[in-house]
Amino acid sequence: MNEWRLDQLGERLDGAKAIRVAPLTMSATTIDGEMLTHAAINEVSLLRETRQTAKIEVSVNRRVVMPELVADGVLVATPAGSTAYNLSANGPILPLAAKMLALTPISPFRPRRWSGAILPDDVSVSLRVLEAANRPVSAVADQFEVRDVATVDVTLDREHSLTLLFDPEHALDERIAMEQFAT
Repeated sequence: MNEWRLDQLGERLDGAKAIRVAPLTMSATTIDGEMLTHAAINEVSLLRETRQTAKIEVSVNRRVVMPELVADGVLVATPAGSTAYNLSANGPILPLAAKMLALTPISPFRPRRWSGAILPDDVSVSLRVLEAANRPVSAVADQFEVRDVATVDVTLDREHSLTLLFDPEHALDERIAMEQFAT
């Protein structure tokens, strides 16, 4: 990231590289029927709350694409978040300009070899917790957590965006590109 310093701030702002990012919107419904919505710049993740694995049905654009994912959880990451938790879960690194989202399992048990999917960013991803009362799952939009969820819908919010400014020598898009070659 940018080095913290106040000197030549005006010149640095004038020369900064601007990157616009759109957040995800998480709409979560708890097993008690409470509905909560929150934005996420990096990712929306579902995580098991107990020792038992989570069982999650995965749908894309209202079509069930995986009737049962048995895992510690699953996440949907933006390009900006693809080098965060997504990368730690062995998800793909997405260039910032990519119009894609990463759908990544967290420690999958079944299907064993499923490594996730790269989806266009105009889809809606719906995650339904199977056996929600017996296998509780929390949903997290960046740092905002909702416990005991039953369903979570994730979409890209095209109505809002953030502009990030980087010193040219600390540009995030270049760092993400180079992360693919890190050893």
